Amino acid sequence: MNRPIRLMTAALAASAALLLTACGSGGGDKDSSDKIEGAGGGGSKASASPSEKPHGAKRPEIKLPAEFEANFAGWTNSDPKLQGVLDDGKEELRAKYAAIIEANPDSDAVAFYDSGASLTTARKWIKGFTDTDDSLIGSIKAYSPKVNVSGKDAAVFFYCVDERKASTKNSKTKKVTATPDTPESVLQYRARLTKSEQGVWQTVSLETVPGGCK
Repeated sequence: MNRPIRLMTAALAASAALLLTACGSGGGDKDSSDKIEGAGGGGSKASASPSEKPHGAKRPEIKLPAEFEANFAGWTNSDPKLQGVLDDGKEELRAKYAAIIEANPDSDAVAFYDSGASLTTARKWIKGFTDTDDSLIGSIKAYSPKVNVSGKDAAVFFYCVDERKASTKNSKTKKVTATPDTPESVLQYRARLTKSEQGVWQTVSLETVPGGCK
């Protein structure tokens, strides 16, 4: 999945620097693997119809096709506030994957979980796939989430994404390009989030560091 790494580095690394203190606080307190709801089901479209989720607000229902799985390990926390950040951070990433597979840079689900600079760069990243008719197959693993909440409505969120079992597939030529099996294919995501008036933790800035997770 060369393209995700290349575009993440170019488009997202320019986001504002984050509080590195988040690395040492507030991580998940379980190591169980959480296979994303809907990852193995049916169609290739991601529905943005509202569904009632925890934390009060109506959130988009995001479905991924059987050809692509997003697996999350350790994304649970006994603190409800930290769990809220984990839940919305997870859906933010899933929304972007679904938008790539849908070939929809203007996805409502992405706009629900991203705002400001993060929404701009997310759409740019997704458009990098849609402009060349590329989609995603295979699987990724997101793990080692660490959250630091400041006050009532600000958080910093770090996590790792292993892309080595994912590939891009061109919808026209059917050519599959595998992600290189190198340390650079394991990225550290560094996000800053704010809580909206509706109670949604929205990502407002994001940078990625290829090889940042050892």
